[in-house]
Amino acid sequence: MAVELELAPKQKRVAGEPCCEPVAYPDVELERAKRMARVAKALGDPIRVQLIDVLRKHAGKVCVCELVPLFDLSQPTVSHHLKVLREAGLVDSERRGLWAYYYVIPDALEELAAWLS
Repeated sequence: MAVELELAPKQKRVAGEPCCEPVAYPDVELERAKRMARVAKALGDPIRVQLIDVLRKHAGKVCVCELVPLFDLSQPTVSHHLKVLREAGLVDSERRGLWAYYYVIPDALEELAAWLS
């Protein structure tokens, strides 16, 4: 079955005139989108995903010295990944002497998870 299409020559639109109407508008406000993007970006590294996995499985606070042997990374690199997770609001830490003890912030992933579902 052949469909006949009517073809029209291209016409230049007036400057400033939109080419078409948007299909959809964002429901997520800019500030909320920035928060969720910060979380998603922090989780964009496999090591950070694994760190979150270890921390959420642990009942209490985990010392950096306990995390380093789990990865083929130096202590400063593990600490850097934890800093990124902390800045994204996914984990927090408590200092005890020379060491920092990390834990997952309850409900830290709630906003992103709710939007994704």
